[in-house]
Amino acid sequence: MKAGALLRRQRGLAAVELAIVATVVLVVLFGVLEAGRLLWTWNMLNEVTRRAARLAAVCPVDSTTQANVRNTAIFGGGMLSGLQSAHVILQYLDRDGAVLANPDGADFVRIAFVRAAIDNGANGYRYRLLIPLHIQTLAPLSFSTTVVAESLGVSPPGTGTTSC
Repeated sequence: MKAGALLRRQRGLAAVELAIVATVVLVVLFGVLEAGRLLWTWNMLNEVTRRAARLAAVCPVDSTTQANVRNTAIFGGGMLSGLQSAHVILQYLDRDGAVLANPDGADFVRIAFVRAAIDNGANGYRYRLLIPLHIQTLAPLSFSTTVVAESLGVSPPGTGTTSC
């Protein structure tokens, strides 16, 4: 067989090889980027619960302050797309770890711990994939942080107050 005939038969082979290899490389690249985004989101959700629990432990126990704590904990909503202050759950616990039903009322003196968690229920936070797959959203793992209740917004006269 002549060299010219062999070259004519292989015309376009490099383009086909490039298409196959480029597809595999791009799928792997976008998979790695999506995995990085997912890990960053999980880290941010962990940080949101940590911030919310810490603020709730030193801020007054009332609905207005709790709304401010939730909004501050999510960095004003600018860090994670779709994360809203309603997705942050604040709970006040007694010494046995039982959730107190009325923390700002009769149960105030019984508060020993503060727990902040991310709501991953039916109306909770969902992670949205950027790559087009059959699964478009993922429910996050259970993120929660529990800390010891500190001042709960009560401070001695003349010592100043925590900005909540």
